[in-house]
Amino acid sequence: MYAIYSIVYLFVLLFLLPFEYFKRPVNLRNIWIKEKLGIYSSELIRNFRRCVWIHAVSVGEVMAAQPLLRKIAEQYPSKKIILSTITDTGRKVALENAKENINVVYMPFDLSFLINPILRKINPELLIIIETELWPNFIKSFKKHNTPVVLLNGRISEKSFNGYKKIKFFIKRILRDIDLYAMQNEIYSSRIMELGAEKDRVLITGNFKFDVLKPDKIPDWAGSIKGRVIVAGSTHDGEEIMITDIFLMLKKEFHDLNLIIAPRHPERFSSVAEMLIEKKLNFLRRSEINKSQLPLSNIILLDTIGELAKVYGIADIVIIGKSFKAHGGQNPMEPALWGKAIICGPFMENFPVIQEFLKKEAALEVPESKLYETLRELLNNPEKAKLIGLKARELSKQNSGSVMKALEIVKQFINPVNAEVAHSS
Repeated sequence: MYAIYSIVYLFVLLFLLPFEYFKRPVNLRNIWIKEKLGIYSSELIRNFRRCVWIHAVSVGEVMAAQPLLRKIAEQYPSKKIILSTITDTGRKVALENAKENINVVYMPFDLSFLINPILRKINPELLIIIETELWPNFIKSFKKHNTPVVLLNGRISEKSFNGYKKIKFFIKRILRDIDLYAMQNEIYSSRIMELGAEKDRVLITGNFKFDVLKPDKIPDWAGSIKGRVIVAGSTHDGEEIMITDIFLMLKKEFHDLNLIIAPRHPERFSSVAEMLIEKKLNFLRRSEINKSQLPLSNIILLDTIGELAKVYGIADIVIIGKSFKAHGGQNPMEPALWGKAIICGPFMENFPVIQEFLKKEAALEVPESKLYETLRELLNNPEKAKLIGLKARELSKQNSGSVMKALEIVKQFINPVNAEVAHSS
């Protein structure tokens, strides 16, 4: 099965490679192609032997991994870490947060003949997969080199689960090479076991996103906004125009109201801006705000990466994107840390933790047809909005601790002596 997978993967790769190469900025192309081919710097090869390798596919996984990275650094200050990503945005965020003992790289293409030479040279002590990135040859290569593989903060969406079930015979073989699964909840735990993970290797440790640290402060430009603020975070196609139309209706009654729109994918920043221009709306791009300029516009397009978690701090109400158009939702943890009133649509299946929020009245779930009515009610009743936010913050505190559980798992596989040897060599 691995041979068939590799042949198909290679065929698809050869077809897509030119498109993937040229779609990237010129300054990234050479770095991308070298690292995707497994050509890492001599400094990395020399200094990162017996490292911990952590794979986090994109921005969400990179951010979720940050508390764990900090804990590993505290526990093993001399331990080197390779943090691999797949997306350019994931790499950018990883580099922005990386400490000096962390080297950020692109994960090589999933072909054994590219991965094995790297592992022979650096011989990692442990591979940690954040959430559920099941790259067959990547995992198999680590096991071939006797490197333990653990999956932390594990999750399997319903969509992925249904897809994996169609190739269960192959997925089961991949799962045999993973030594331990730390899943977020019982649903994900039962799914991974149904796909073939052995029961005695599966633990439930909670969600890292409950342990995300609240940013130190609100950005200066956001803190200068006057009046009440709705933040629509991680929005998807079709949601921006809906939310903007509702905002314009609310603006007739609530004259001090502001809207910050944060599209989930950076490649959509321009298209959302074009939509706002077509509607002849006065808006300001976040990227155009400088230190001396205050955001005078009632609508701000947050076209930057990594700032949304801080911007939630200025919100009176937060709308969770990707939840109104059947796209699976987004993480409610960041606004919950700020104690903000959270509203989501009915499509939050990728974040089942929302059920805890709804049960504790720490968030409101409404269909698109009721969003205007719900926003209007909360704006007219700020005490109700504040109470929802307080319940959300309390729930996030009660569910923290998953990162410490993950650290205890990591300790089983890291030899602290090796860390000191690597540091002194």
